[in-house]
This record gives sequence, C-alpha cells and structure tokens, in this order.
Amino acid sequence: MSDPTPRRAGRRLVIALGGNAILPAGTRGTYEEQLDVTTRTMDQVATLAGEGYQIVLTHGNGPIVGNIVLRNDAGLTLHNIPPMPLHVCGADTQGGIGYMIQQALQNSLRARGLHRPVASVVTQVIVDRDDPAFRKPTKPIGPFYDAARAETLRREFSWTIVEDAGRGFRRVVPSPRPREVVEWEAIQALIEAGVIAVAVGGGGVPVARDADGDLAGVDAVIDKDRASALLAGLIGADTLVIITSVDRVYLRFGTPEAVALDTLDAARAAALLAAGEFPAGSMGPKIESALAFLEAGGREVIITDPDSLHAALQGRAGTRIVPAPAA
Repeated sequence: MSDPTPRRAGRRLVIALGGNAILPAGTRGTYEEQLDVTTRTMDQVATLAGEGYQIVLTHGNGPIVGNIVLRNDAGLTLHNIPPMPLHVCGADTQGGIGYMIQQALQNSLRARGLHRPVASVVTQVIVDRDDPAFRKPTKPIGPFYDAARAETLRREFSWTIVEDAGRGFRRVVPSPRPREVVEWEAIQALIEAGVIAVAVGGGGVPVARDADGDLAGVDAVIDKDRASALLAGLIGADTLVIITSVDRVYLRFGTPEAVALDTLDAARAAALLAAGEFPAGSMGPKIESALAFLEAGGREVIITDPDSLHAALQGRAGTRIVPAPAA
C-alpha cells in the first residue's frame, strides 16, 4: 500500500451517513421515501460544497442490504434462483445508494449554480481472514426463519444461523475490522480533481487477499464508521463527520439524567468508552472510530444528526471530539 496522504491545511471532510440519513425508522423503505430523505441531506452537502469544502461521502446500507437479502430468499424460494453472496449484495447497495446520493446531490448543486462533479466508487475494503470475528459471527442480517427452513439453509449454504430471542432463527455474519481501503488512491485522485466522491458504502465490500495476493470477496459486514475513519486518515481529511440518529453524544443516554456533550477530548472519550458509557450496539463504534481518526492525525470529529449537519460544521450543533490536550 502506498503511503497515506500527508495532512494539509484546508477543509477536507469525510461525511459518514448513517442509515437514518437514507432510510429512517418508521418508513416503508420505498425508493421515493429514500430519495426524499437523501435529497434533504444532500441539500446541506451542496451548501458545504459551495462554501469550499472538499467532500467525500460514505454511507451505511443496513436496512437496504437486508431487503436485498430478502429478495435473495424470495427468489430462491419461489423461482429457484441461486442467491448472490453477501459481498455481492453489499456491492449492489453501493451502486443503488450511490446512484441516489449522486443524483440528489447533482440536482442540489445545479439549483445553487454550482458545477461540481459527483461520482460513486465501488470500494473494496480488505479484512484479515484471521480476524476473531470470523470465528464467532454476531451480526444479524436478513429475515427470520422457522427451525425447518433454518436447517435447510444451514445445510445448503453453510450459513451460521442462530435463534434470536425466541423470535425465530436468523443468519449471523462476521463483522471484522477494516484493514485497507483498496481504492483509496482513486478516491484521492477524484478529490484532487475537484470531484465529490461517494465511497466505502456499507463499510466497503469485504475482501481478503490469498497467498498470491489476489483479492476475493468474503461474506461479512464491515462497520461503516470504522471504514470511514480509515479512509479519512488515508486521504488526509481534516474532519470526520459521523451522521447518526441523535443530534449529539449523550451521557446516560435514554435516561432522565441524560446530558448532552458539546465538546469531548479524546482522553475523556476513551475513558468513558472503557467505562461502558457508550454501548457496543449504538454509540460505541462511533467513539472508537473517532478515536482512531484522531490517533491517525485527524483534527476533529463531529457527531450529529442529518438535519444538523451544516449547523454542526459552524459550531452550532453536534458533539465535537478533539485531540487530548498536550501534557
């Protein structure tokens, strides 16, 4: 791998869009619903582009890749169409979501009289086949099955299927750590050419190298915030913005004693994470990703919700995580 891009003066952003920035809870998931939400988010991104920011957009694919897996299952059940591997389903979401994001952003840019090319990059992310996650898959994906159907799928496709809290049986897959973004230099070249890039969708298509150095897809799901932090470090981004369902990071989230945090330094964030303040199933990976980006030389991480994106970059919303003060 080539050396990462040196950090430079400027305003280079990686904006990691959570699933709620594309398909919020409570919606049916139609294309029209997804496009409406995406357009509102891209209106803010277009404003940032007009203010001179260099931008890379990344995105999750959680609800959407699950729908593709459902279509896989329906195709197999009804028409005996062989299902595509999970890594191919992930690549499909990069194309579909990337198309929607770039079109919505192109329209928002044009409405402002701005000419900025936008392009989506099908992005592979290398994982380690020896990652402990492959020995104990934990990430649920796809529909629930009854016991008989689950056993058939387990035998036919060698899936790992577990019972899920009495609700039925569900496939689980590994969630390994991202190690390398294969196309980061192509993404870097797009940025330098003035292109707004959409990349590492869904955390990237998981791939691994064989003994000869060749790449091959693996069935896994990579955390998109971890992959986004890795990419942000490689391309020399100044700021990583993580878009989630809440406007700020909170202490004692979900309780009457919840406290919103406007600023958090890396040392305190690490201590709170170690103390269990940020659960693994929600804010934990975002704080881990923030710390990894700052450790790689990033200047700040902003965590906020889709509607507060522009305000957060002006310091009027969100939680800002910064390096620990020098000793």
